[in-house]
Amino acid sequence: MSPLPTTPGAGAPTPAADAAAAAAADDAATADAPARPDLVVGDDGLARPRWAAADALLRDYYDTEWGMPVRDEHGLFERLSLEAFQSGLSWATVLRKRPAFREVFAGFDPEAVARFDDADTARLLDDARIIRNRAKVLATVQNARATLELRADGGLAELVWSYRPDATPAPRSFAEVPSTSPESRALAKDLKKRGFTFVGPTTVFALMEAVGVVDTHLVGSHRRGTSGVWA
Repeated sequence: MSPLPTTPGAGAPTPAADAAAAAAADDAATADAPARPDLVVGDDGLARPRWAAADALLRDYYDTEWGMPVRDEHGLFERLSLEAFQSGLSWATVLRKRPAFREVFAGFDPEAVARFDDADTARLLDDARIIRNRAKVLATVQNARATLELRADGGLAELVWSYRPDATPAPRSFAEVPSTSPESRALAKDLKKRGFTFVGPTTVFALMEAVGVVDTHLVGSHRRGTSGVWA
């Protein structure tokens, strides 16, 4: 917002001028919202994307987690696992089931999950609190084992963050948010080479968004640029 122009030599502003200036400032602060229909200004005066505005759980996730940097093995393994379970479903579904996922997958400790056997698989597929997809359950166990093997070559966090691009997207609408990138395609290929499964370019790009490797918060959102990774 640019400062309002002043007239050289003019005296102190009048109350009417003060009121007009305040109204103009308010208008300038919110004028962009109607032009960006994918953003919603909440009761708190903060702009968020529509997907994060209507549901309290999604709103809290958007405000506190999504896009914030995750640089540890445990955190990245959990998010990679949940992104794989989300494939073909809504993120809200996964988020509501996240406490149960954490419980049955040993808090997403990769060392514990890597030891899961056929009995654990049967236990998981019999638990209605989570997404009971055999391929995704088996992928999570396999990815835990691949995560441990990757430690000898720098670890999961080092690998994921090595694919940070030189620039991040600056979408002004949902239509401008990419679903993949050259980096996500390259990282997906690298992860598969290292034994990971359910890590296609779209899933990997969603991971990169979630953990701050890229910033796809819509321009105008109160969360844009807040991760400390991207100015």
